[in-house]
Amino acid sequence: MKRIFSGGEFEAKLGYCRAVVAGGFVHVAGTCGQGDDVTAQCRDALRIIQGALEQAGASMADVVRVTYMLPDRTEFEPCWPILAEAFGANPPAATMIECGLIDPKFRIEIEVTALAPETA
Repeated sequence: MKRIFSGGEFEAKLGYCRAVVAGGFVHVAGTCGQGDDVTAQCRDALRIIQGALEQAGASMADVVRVTYMLPDRTEFEPCWPILAEAFGANPPAATMIECGLIDPKFRIEIEVTALAPETA
């Protein structure tokens, strides 16, 4: 098992890491990005996720499952082009949940599971 830390403020506060490579998969924790609106936060969250996957030896093309969490489901549609670009020809299975996030400033949280390099 391999643990990947990104140094995010909540990792130390809550006692978790950005990703764990185990059981043939890379499990990336729910990730919020920075920015003034949902699309900026979506892009930044995907950047952070991509970095964690790269540290695990995987890529966005290896993602098999994604969960999107938003406090307002009406803000999801503006993210669709960004998500389509990020996953391209390799779209994962996906779920969108409307729920409260850890801080009201966050407009989207993204969690992914990818195949680990040894099984990709």
